Amino acid sequence: MHERRLVRFLDDIKHKAAAVYLLGDMFDFWYEYRTAVPRGYTRFLGKLSELTDMGVEVHFFTGNHDIWAYDYLESECGVTLHKRPLTTEIYGKTFMLAHGDGLGDPDRKFKLIRRVFHNALCQRMFSALHPRWGLAFGLAWARHSRMKRPDGEEPPYMGENREHLVLYTKEYIRSHPDIDFFIYGHRHIELDLQLTKKARMLILGDWITQFTYAVYDGEHMFLEEYVEGESMP
Repeated sequence: MHERRLVRFLDDIKHKAAAVYLLGDMFDFWYEYRTAVPRGYTRFLGKLSELTDMGVEVHFFTGNHDIWAYDYLESECGVTLHKRPLTTEIYGKTFMLAHGDGLGDPDRKFKLIRRVFHNALCQRMFSALHPRWGLAFGLAWARHSRMKRPDGEEPPYMGENREHLVLYTKEYIRSHPDIDFFIYGHRHIELDLQLTKKARMLILGDWITQFTYAVYDGEHMFLEEYVEGESMP
């Protein structure tokens, strides 16, 4: 993420937002040792604390780069931490919110890595590494992960019949027809798709190159791009 730009955005909305939902991968790499956390992100963490001190709800969903958030963000910054998808009501509408990794992804290699990263024994073994080595390794892995494609870009939208989050959501709707909005991160693409007369799905883009976010005002849901200096909705 572009930390300073994100902090300015959060500062712009702090008097307007009733709640902020951060859908994961807010850090390149985040691992909480008992007495150490990664260096940096000071402005971002301070702004989260400012918002929660003001009474703004901040919900933080772990993604595949910040799986290893435990209690630091809750105890120090006052956020509500979510490690699983959340179904909740907002202004009378039912939302399912999730980072999106592991939901319908057919990639076997990714599934294996995800199981290892979520395994409690593997996490304890990693915690035995000195933070100097553990955090350095994690940051190197994160950079490699982001550059896994030759052009460093995520695959573009693959269409309703191939995009795994769309396929997952279409199947999920069959047993959960009451949900109005499905909101995801993870894919680093912007998507606003009406799936049924009732259900709508959004993928929020990212804060690396796109600086996009969703707003729900109780009546309308829309995707926006943060352009510094412009008035906020």
